[in-house]
Amino acid sequence: MMSTVLDEDRLRKIKEKISQGMMPQWILNDPAIFDEEIEKVFAHAWQLLGHESELKEPGSYITRWLVHDPILVVRTKKGEIKAFLNSCPHRGMQLCTADFGKKNTFQCPYHGWSFNNDGKLIGVVAGDKVYGEGMDKEQWGLKPVPQVATYNGLIFGCLDANTMPLEEYLGGMKWYFDILLNRSDGGMEVRGVPQRWILNANWKLTSENFGGDPYHVATVHRSTVELGISPQDPLFSGYGYQVVLDHGHNVNINTGVPGLDIPPYQGMPEEMWPMFQKNLTAEQHDILSKCTVIVGNCFPNLSFLSPLHGSEGHLHNYLNMRVWRPISADKIEVWSWFMIDKAAPEAYKQASYKGYIASFGPSGTLEQDDAEIWARVTQASKGILARDKDLSYNNVLNYMMGEGKVEPLDHWDGPGVAYPTCYVDYASRNMHEFWLSLLTGDVNLRQSAVHSEIK
Repeated sequence: MMSTVLDEDRLRKIKEKISQGMMPQWILNDPAIFDEEIEKVFAHAWQLLGHESELKEPGSYITRWLVHDPILVVRTKKGEIKAFLNSCPHRGMQLCTADFGKKNTFQCPYHGWSFNNDGKLIGVVAGDKVYGEGMDKEQWGLKPVPQVATYNGLIFGCLDANTMPLEEYLGGMKWYFDILLNRSDGGMEVRGVPQRWILNANWKLTSENFGGDPYHVATVHRSTVELGISPQDPLFSGYGYQVVLDHGHNVNINTGVPGLDIPPYQGMPEEMWPMFQKNLTAEQHDILSKCTVIVGNCFPNLSFLSPLHGSEGHLHNYLNMRVWRPISADKIEVWSWFMIDKAAPEAYKQASYKGYIASFGPSGTLEQDDAEIWARVTQASKGILARDKDLSYNNVLNYMMGEGKVEPLDHWDGPGVAYPTCYVDYASRNMHEFWLSLLTGDVNLRQSAVHSEIK
């Protein structure tokens, strides 16, 4: 694969093109861009590690990744959540190879050094004989992830100790996360384990798809229309609001086809409705009571989907959280969590899980639709004709939907700039502009980013 030489002037020209609604195609599959992203985006951004319900009791652990860094996440004896580089400081061996479990001690399979779940070195094989009594074990503990924080049960990690605090980074996204995570008594729980699979796709494509592209639904997921699951109206996934937020975050709130009878609260059991009224603000409650789908992306690579699924008499809802872990310019590992309200009836939880597996599980019908598209776009962005040597109009992709036609709402009850339809490209452009700002150094995550409204 060819790689384009990057310099400051070229990056700024790319940013100018994106601000005009035109994105050079080659940035979707370029090794030089990928290397820049790892150092300037993922080395500083907050990324999802998991959910507190995966660590139910002291000694529980899960193993995850922050791009190329293997991470061990534990709940300590005191109930604290900590995260460490999953690598023994003796010779670098991956310390824990299981996906999850419960342990008070982790022993390296290479030379037998052992650590407690506070990350402290507590045992060295034949230590006194091979190292002598002068070895200071305090200096050889596990390397901690520089920042670990939670929000409504979600566990995030950050590889930069100087990045802004999590809640500042999330900004207005917190308001929308509250609708999804804090609506019912007890919050959400993860059912099963996060499923994982490999896709030959670029992470920006997948993040953008969830964050700003309901426009694809009527075409890519045409089978749902033919089966009578989705309405015939080609605008059905465009009715609602697209919300552009600070730090590259985006949310789409679909309200369904006007005139159709839409079940309140995404078809969730009526016995839960008083919880929503109690736990949400009036404005948040109004959104949840009227929407069919909430979908978006928390920059850079945490996407989420809360749909209304099923047919009459068998409606269900769930929250799907997914991380697009970048492996290379044209490959990602998908991590997909199924979450459901703890307070929901057990039979409803089971039905919702089946619905998730059938649609957005690794072999789900809708998942396969998307995966095919993402792989083909990534492949088509790899060759000579996709190169953009002079940033000409012949080598750019169109991100102009809504430009000069759809204006933002004068009033919106939640954070962000809201547009009166989901069929616009403002969210996608917001994500890509913020991404470019990090690559050019115009924005530094160590201080609050300034959001300029895209109209």
